[in-house]
Amino acid sequence: MRLIFTVILLIPSLVFAQRFTISGYVRDKATGESLIGAAVLNKKTTQGTTANVHGFYSITLPRDSVNLVYSYVGYSPIQLRFVLKRDTAIDVSLVSANQLDEVVVNATKVDEIQETTQMSSVNIPIETVKALPALLGQVDLLKIIQLMPGVKSSEGSTGLYVRGGGPDQNLMLLDGVPVYNASHLFGFFSVFNADAINRVELIKGGFPARYGGRLSSVIDINMKEGNMKKLHGEGSIDIIAGKFTLEGPIKKDRTSFLVSGRRTYIDALITPWVQKKRVEGRPGYFFYDFNTKLNHIINRNNRIYLSMYTGSDKAYTIYEKTTNQGNDVLDKANSSLQWGNTIAAFRWNSVLGPKLFSNLTTTYSRYNFHIASNQSRTVFFPDTTRFQEFHSEYISGIRDWSAKLDFEYTPAPSHYIRFGTSAINHRFSPGAFTYNAENKPDTTLGATTIDAWEMSAYAEDDIRIGDKLKVNAGVHASAFSVQGRNYHSVQPRLSARYLVNPELSIKASYATMMQFIHLLTNAGLGLPTDLWVPSTSAIKPQQAYQVALGIARLYKTDYEISVESYYKRMTNLIEYKEGASFLEVRDTWDKKVATGGRGESYGAEVFVQKKTGKFTGWIGYTLSWTNRQFDEINNGKWYPYKYDRRHDVSVAFTHEWSKRMDFSAAWVYGTGNAITLPVTQYMQDVEGSSTSEYMRAIYNYGDRNSFRMRSYHRLDVAFSFWTDRKWGRSKWSVGAYNVYSRKNPFYIDLITQGNSRKFAQYSLFPIIPSVSWSFKF
Repeated sequence: MRLIFTVILLIPSLVFAQRFTISGYVRDKATGESLIGAAVLNKKTTQGTTANVHGFYSITLPRDSVNLVYSYVGYSPIQLRFVLKRDTAIDVSLVSANQLDEVVVNATKVDEIQETTQMSSVNIPIETVKALPALLGQVDLLKIIQLMPGVKSSEGSTGLYVRGGGPDQNLMLLDGVPVYNASHLFGFFSVFNADAINRVELIKGGFPARYGGRLSSVIDINMKEGNMKKLHGEGSIDIIAGKFTLEGPIKKDRTSFLVSGRRTYIDALITPWVQKKRVEGRPGYFFYDFNTKLNHIINRNNRIYLSMYTGSDKAYTIYEKTTNQGNDVLDKANSSLQWGNTIAAFRWNSVLGPKLFSNLTTTYSRYNFHIASNQSRTVFFPDTTRFQEFHSEYISGIRDWSAKLDFEYTPAPSHYIRFGTSAINHRFSPGAFTYNAENKPDTTLGATTIDAWEMSAYAEDDIRIGDKLKVNAGVHASAFSVQGRNYHSVQPRLSARYLVNPELSIKASYATMMQFIHLLTNAGLGLPTDLWVPSTSAIKPQQAYQVALGIARLYKTDYEISVESYYKRMTNLIEYKEGASFLEVRDTWDKKVATGGRGESYGAEVFVQKKTGKFTGWIGYTLSWTNRQFDEINNGKWYPYKYDRRHDVSVAFTHEWSKRMDFSAAWVYGTGNAITLPVTQYMQDVEGSSTSEYMRAIYNYGDRNSFRMRSYHRLDVAFSFWTDRKWGRSKWSVGAYNVYSRKNPFYIDLITQGNSRKFAQYSLFPIIPSVSWSFKF
C-alpha cells in the first residue's frame, strides 16, 4: 500500500519531468528561402535556440505550456502558444517587415551580440552590401568586408589581411566549397555576385571547431536557394558590366532553381577606340561569372542541393601584319593571360530525428592560371612557302575533390553539439613553363604536379552553465599526407561568454590552427600569378594560436557595441627570397622560398553597429601591430609586415530618406603601408672604365619595411532612386569613389630628374564617378 501511495505521489512530478522536442524549419514566407540564424525563444522559460545554415531548428522543453516566439532581423515575428505533450514538428514562415519595433528586437534575445558565445564575428546583411557605394557601380562583397575592424586591404585589391595574416590564411567558402582566388580584374573586384548571395559571415578569431585549414579568418558565404513560390528576377547595368539573376519554382514548394550571370563589356568598349587609332594589335579584356543552384525537397526530412560557380578573366592581344620585303611576309602573334575558378557542391540534408540533423556534402574546386604566347611568320616565295612558329605557355593551379559529413545534435536547450569528419584530395600544379620552336622538341621547365590528402574530424558543444555562463568547447583534429610525409595536429578551441547583465557580457576565446597549404606571392595583392603550394617533406605546415578578450553590449535595443583585444602568434611561414619570383622557372618553387618564418600580431578593435531602422551602418576602429621574422630575410631581424597599420578607421552608413530614395557613404582611413627603400647610393665601375658612361648606380637598402607611405583615406558616396513599375521596381544609382580625389599612394619608385634622383609616389584612383541602373520583378 505504501509503495502504491508513493507512486501516486510521484506521477505528477514524473509527468512534468517529461521533455519533448519541437523541431522544424524557419523560412521566408514569400520565397521559401531558409532564414539562417532565425531565433526561436520560449518566453516562458527564456530558453532558446537558432536555426542552422539550412533553416532547421530543434529545442527540447519540459512537458508544459509553451510560448514560442520566432523572429529574424527585418521580419515580423510569430508567436505560438500551446501545451507541449509530445515531440512536435512545426515549420514557420516569417513575413518581411520594413522596420522592427522594440518588442521584436527583444524577441531575438538568443541571437543578440551579448548573448552569443561566438566572438570576433560579424554577420553582414546582403541588403547593406548592395546599398553601400561601389567602385564603378560594381557591388562587391569583399570590399565591404574590408571595412570591418581587424581587416586590412590594399587600394584596388580584394586581398584581405585579417589580424596580421596573409591572403592565403583566409578560408573563403561558397556553399561550403573553398574558393582559392576571389579576384576579378587583377584584384579590383571579387568573384562573388551579391545578387546570388543569401548570407555572409566573417569570423576573425575564436574559431569554432567545425572550421579548419586556415590561420586567420573564415568567410562563410551561402548562396540563395531559389524562390519556391514564384518567378523572381533582378539585374543591373553599370559602366563596365551587366548582370542578371533569375530564380523560381520548377515545382512549387518542392523544387526551385537559381541562375545568375555577370559579364564585363570592356573589350567591346576598347575595340572601336583601337580601330579608330589604328593601333597595331588588338588588345582586349573581359571577365565573367556564372552561378546556378537547384534545390529539391524529397520529403519533410530530406532535401538535396546542387550548386555550381564558374568564372574567368581573360586579357589578350591579337596582332596581324603583312609586309613586303622582296617577298610577302605575314606576321601573326597573340598572347593571353587567363585565370578562373570552377566549383561545384552536392548537399544532402537529413533530419534523422527531432534532435539530430545531418548534412552530407561532396565538392569540387579548381583554380587555374594560364599565360600563353604564339608567334608565327609565313614567307611567300614564288615557288614555295616557309612557315616558322614559336609557342610558349605557363600554367599553374590547384584542384580539390572532397567529401564531408556533419551532424548537429541538440539534446537540450543548454547543449548544441556539432561533430563531423571530412577528406580532401588536393592536386597542386605550382607552375610549369613549356615552349617549342620550329624543328625543336617541346621543353618543359619548373615544377611537376603534387598530390596530397587532407583529413579532419571535429566535435564541439555550445554549453550553457547556469544563467550567466555559456561556453563553446571543441577540438579539431587534422592530418596531411604528401610525398611520403605525414603531418597531424590536434587543435583545441574554447570560447566563453559571461553575462554581466541582460545587456552586457564579457567574452574570451582561445584557438589553435594549422594550415597545410601556402600562397607564394610577389606583390601581396592577390594577383593571379600567386602560386598555391603544399607543405612538403621539407616545408612544414603553418601554425598559429590566438587569444582574445572583449566585451559586448546591446545599447537601447538598436546599437551593438563590441570592444576586443587579441594576440596572435604564427610559425612556419614561407615567403619568396629576396629578388625571387615565379618567372624564374629553371628552379622549382621550393628552391626560391625562405622557410621557418614567424609572425605576431596584436591590437584592439572597436565596432559599433546599428542594424535596424531608416539609418543603419557602423563605425570601426583598429589599433594594431604586425611583425615578421625570417632567418634569410633582413639579416634575421624582426621587421614590420607590409600591412602593419597602426590605425585603421572605417565609417559606413545608409539612410533611407523615403521609400523611393536613399543615401549611403563610406569613409576609410589607414596608416601608410610599410615599405623598403634605398638609403645610400654609390657608383660602380663597369668593365674597368672610369668614365661615367660606364658607371652604374648601386643602392644600399635599409632594414626591411623601415619606411612608411603616406596615410590612406578616402570618401565614397552613392544616391539611389527607386521607382515602382507595374512589373516590379527600378532603381538608378549615382555615386563617386574617392570624392575629394585624394592621391593615395599605390607604390613609390626612384626616378631620375635632371642630374638627381628622387622618390616619386604613384597613385591609382582619382575621383571616379559611377552610374548604374538596376531592376527587380
